[in-house]
Amino acid sequence: MSEYKMPRGIVISGTGLWTPPDTITNEELVTALNTFAQKYNRENAAAIEAGELEAKPFSSAEFIEKASGIKSRYVVSKEGILDPERMRPYLPERADDELCLQAEMGLKAAKLALEKANKKPEDIDAVIVGASYLQRSYPAIAIEIQGALGIDGFAFDMEVACSSATFSLQRAVDAISSGSAKAVLVINPELASPQVDYTDRDSHFIFGDVAVASVVERKDLCNADTAWEILGTKAKTVFSNNIRSNFSYTARAADVDPYGDGKLFRQNGRKVFKEVCPMAAEHLENQVQELGMTPAAIDRWWLHQANINMNNLIAKKLMGDDASIERAPIVLDRFANTACAGSVIAFNLHSDDLPVGSKGVICSFGAGYSIGSLALEKVAV
Repeated sequence: MSEYKMPRGIVISGTGLWTPPDTITNEELVTALNTFAQKYNRENAAAIEAGELEAKPFSSAEFIEKASGIKSRYVVSKEGILDPERMRPYLPERADDELCLQAEMGLKAAKLALEKANKKPEDIDAVIVGASYLQRSYPAIAIEIQGALGIDGFAFDMEVACSSATFSLQRAVDAISSGSAKAVLVINPELASPQVDYTDRDSHFIFGDVAVASVVERKDLCNADTAWEILGTKAKTVFSNNIRSNFSYTARAADVDPYGDGKLFRQNGRKVFKEVCPMAAEHLENQVQELGMTPAAIDRWWLHQANINMNNLIAKKLMGDDASIERAPIVLDRFANTACAGSVIAFNLHSDDLPVGSKGVICSFGAGYSIGSLALEKVAV
């Protein structure tokens, strides 16, 4: 377990949120899946009857919303996902001298964050891209965005599944605390849809695409009227196989299909729910207590946006009867699970209304298991 109690003086001065132009409703996803399942079952009827194959189950919009709280999601390419003959997005390959798709997404969010923070690229010393999925191994997406913005400094990518956003924010805090940077641009471009198996009833609805970005800097250099001062950070990891993605370049050396069964996103949802919820609630309660507060003193919880039932349970454990959507806002109904970006989306959309002096916590959790959180206080600058 890693906890960092630091001197006051580091703030999140601006965030940016970029959403793709396309949305997909539950009803649209269900129509595509059920059409695919019907065709699959018909074409494989003999093998299914003989017990050699399992029939593909059908889905419903009601099932999806009850299981997750999700009603729709943003995606970068809609048509391919809804084509029963394809069941995956169509993303044309780009030339090496073109900005890659994930960098393009991150760049759009980054510009919005810089604008909100009243910063220019020359004010930034470092760029960190944290995402659950990275489009390539190298060169780093962060370095590509750094180059596009003309930032003179350093940049790197990092991946801690759905905790990548909070872990990358913590790395920004570390860089500023050590003196290696004065201002860091943290970007979380989640291009999740290519990793989704849209033929699987239990996971085809979970993820959406989005990009968020945050400016983390020294308080004495902040140009915004208000900012969120970071009171402390906390991280924890515990190994688990209950959420896993085995997609890898090593598949070509193993002579297996890199897109075959078990290679894309999969999870044991019941075990994740049972194990992660109490772990996350305990982590958050301990953090605020170590900072001399109680959960009741926290005005807003920007929780990881994976599943409405998980959020409700964690909120109840932290706030008891005072739990409410105002104190723990939900955005996954229209964004779906955006991997690491969800809690930052919630922060972006539900923080400006709070007065100076308010306290809040950004938290994300996911595969690993991993949990990351930052305790904040809104301050006038």
